Parts: sequence; C-alpha cells; structure tokens
Amino acid sequence: MLAAMPDSAPSPLSAGGPALRDGGDACPGTLRLHRADDGALARVRVPGGVLSADRAEALLAAAGRFGDGELHLTSRGNVQLRGLGAECGGGLAELLAGAGLLPSAAHERARNIVASPLAGLDGSPALGERLAELDALVCASAAAASLSGRFLFALDDGRGDVDALGADVTLIADGDAFLLRIGPGDEVFRIPAAEGPRAALRAAEAFLRAARDSGAWRVKDLPDPVRSELVRAVGATAGPAEHQPRPRTAKAPEPGTHGPGGTVETTPGSGAAPETTPGPGYAPETTPGSTDALPGAHRHANPHGPAHTAAPDNPPQAPPASAGALAVDVPLGRLTPGQWRLLTATARRYGGELRLTPWRGIVVPGPFTGAEAADALGALAAAGLITSPDSPWTGVGACIGRPGCAKSLADVRAEAGAALGPAGRLPVYWSGCERRCGHPHGEWIDVVATPDGHRISYVRGERRDPPATVRDDPAALAAAVAAARARAL
Repeated sequence: MLAAMPDSAPSPLSAGGPALRDGGDACPGTLRLHRADDGALARVRVPGGVLSADRAEALLAAAGRFGDGELHLTSRGNVQLRGLGAECGGGLAELLAGAGLLPSAAHERARNIVASPLAGLDGSPALGERLAELDALVCASAAAASLSGRFLFALDDGRGDVDALGADVTLIADGDAFLLRIGPGDEVFRIPAAEGPRAALRAAEAFLRAARDSGAWRVKDLPDPVRSELVRAVGATAGPAEHQPRPRTAKAPEPGTHGPGGTVETTPGSGAAPETTPGPGYAPETTPGSTDALPGAHRHANPHGPAHTAAPDNPPQAPPASAGALAVDVPLGRLTPGQWRLLTATARRYGGELRLTPWRGIVVPGPFTGAEAADALGALAAAGLITSPDSPWTGVGACIGRPGCAKSLADVRAEAGAALGPAGRLPVYWSGCERRCGHPHGEWIDVVATPDGHRISYVRGERRDPPATVRDDPAALAAAVAAARARAL
C-alpha cells in the first residue's frame, strides 16, 4: 500500500539552512506519496532521463488511471504524477514495476541520476552503458538504499552541462577515463572509464559513513572538516587530485535539431513571438505520429482567450541535411496527454526513446533526415511545445503554486505566463514560497512570492545578490524580471 508522506523539508536556499536527517527523508517516490492540495503526488525516478517508448506509454497510462492525466517534469529529469487518489494502493506500483520503472522497491528514491541529454547524439561520447551499470550497482547495494531522495549522481559527457548542477557524485567523460568529482569542490580524480560507475557507488557509500554523525542529506551539507576528509578518503583509492573548477552555468540543450557535429538548427520561423500569452497547458489532441502541422508553426493558447497560429517572421530556409536528435522544451514542465502521446509516437518512429532533461525539456534521439526533422518539429510546435530558443517560454520555470500547494502564496504559474517577454540570457524560476521547490542550479533569476509582492534575486551557485522587492504591480514585476534576465555577465 502506498503511504502518504509529510510535507517536504525546507530547501537549503531557505532560511532554515541545510536539510539534516532530523525529520525523515520527505522526498516523494512511487511507494510513498506526498500530500498536496490537488491530491497525492508520486515522483517516478528515471535514471539519466532515458525512457523507452514502452515505458513512456506506461507512465501515461499511470497518469490517466490514477491521477489527473498530466505528466510533470522535474529538475532532475524525473516525472511527477499529480492528482492521485489516496486509495490508489499497490496498483500504481504494480503498473510501474511491470514496465521496468521500479526495479528495486528499497532503492526507488535513491535512483537519482542525471546524464548529459545529448550524449552520443552530436559527436559526444555515449553514456548509455555506464548509466545502466551505475543504476544496477545502486540497486544492488544494500547501503545505497539509505541514500536520501535528495542525493544526486551525475554522468557528464564532457560538455559540462550536468557537471554544473552540483551533484553529490559526478563522473565526467574525458577520453578513455572519467573524472570523478565529489560534491561541489574543484578537485577531480582521474579513473579508468570502466571503473567509473563502481567508483561513483563507492564514493556514495563513503558519504553515508561520513554522514552518520552529522545527519547530512548531501555532500554539501557535511561540516567542512568532514567533507574534506571524505574527499581525501576517495582520493586515497582514486589517485592524485586534479584541479578542474565546476562550471558555473548549467546549459540546457537548445530547442531545435542537433546534428552529428553538434550544430543546432531551428525550425524555420518557429521563433515568432505569439500575439497573446501562450498557455503552458495547451495542446490539441494530436493523432499519435501525426505530422499534419506545418513545420515551425506555433499554436498557442491564451489562458483567457482562443488559440491561434503565429505567422513566421523569417522566410522558409532549407532544412538541415540530417539530425542526430530533436530537442524541445516544455512550458513550465507540464505535459498534457496529447503532447506526451505525440512525443512517444515520434520516439517510436525514429530512435525508440525519449530523454528527459534536468531543464524540463525532452530530447528525441534520431537519426532524422532534414525533412523528417522539420516535419517532426512542426508537429511538436503545433502541439504547444518549445522548438526554438527565442520562444518567450525558453528558460521560464515555476513551482506548482496555487491552487496545488497549500504553502504557496500565489498562482506563480499564471504570474510567470503574464510576465512573459523576450527570451532572456538567464533562466528565471518563480516560487510560491521560500522553499523554492524544483529550483534550478548554477546561474539564474529567483522570483519568490511574499505576503507583500515578489522578491527578485540574481543567484550564482550558492551566492545571491541583494534582492529587489516589487509590490503587487504586474507591469512593474514583468519589467523587473525582464531586466534581471537580461543581466550582462
């Protein structure tokens, strides 16, 4: 029987400070649910964000049978199901286990692994075998079952995208080796590639031993002397340390096509700004696999008005000769059944899988011909997904807010939509309270609802600039957010 869970502990960004093990691990899973105002919530771990088409269909079936039908992407490339009934019992677990999404009940909240979404698709090293090996090792380790639902592994293909996320244990591909990073430090240890997954597991088990007295959930929460000793202990078996600073900014794959050489192409005209605010939940009930929509045409919905098609700004251009993958972003990380079915059908027709990104986007592996890529992106754009980096939704995120969360002070998703403007250099994340659930990492703009309005801060890793406060004035809020996002380096 699935158990309801207590509310989550404060984010380390909140005034409560680092999260320790004094209240139990409150991160939701599929066997223990989180209570929310819109029903129970389940978080399904998807290591590396990699989903076969069959498993994607199983998730949609679970959302429809037990929840509100929608699928919500998380900042770790996982999937949340909302609106679950309190008595869904073992049915959800049985469905997910049958699809291979719950290989170990004891480890279901410990399988937190992010991976570079474009690995192996644009000339970068493939990580699939190492990802599968690390997941299997975690599930086979009795000690790893004690890892907090907050503990994070990362597999980076060398471009630094997920290395910038501040994982607890990171493996960075470097030729025929991996660089092993422990926590947020700048020291890395070079190890043979074949030994990478096992070295990552050993580092996690060493963390558990180091955290016994402090009660820390994550490496960064350890007292400084304990964290230093942990790094020294790992280095004793891994070899001499090398200095390699962790990247400051986590860069998501840009929406569009990604070729074998790493180039990015966007659908011709797909960057046209809508005349009205696009609704993050809009998607026509597209026939699975359909490519009837014109490539690049955006079909949006105004939350307060009818849907429309925005005309392209640029004349049509020749599509790329081929593409290794397509990348799309998902407005506010929320996918309707129609959108999910279209993505799954596209995956089944081409590469056979979806890759969920830690930036609430999705990569669809190919290969695609240029015409196939253009047609597929056109259909995805018509379904309300982001297929161009100049979409006003690019880089915009928000927690669930009201009415789904009792702690939220505002409907931050509606506020984020109302404040849309030109795409900014920095991502922005809207939070309904100080917990900042699901906030990004690296460099970003933090917008938090307060009893008197909103507080806007520029965040760089663990540092933040003094905040600016905007009272209840939507126009002033939109202007302040746009100015913050345009901030120069």
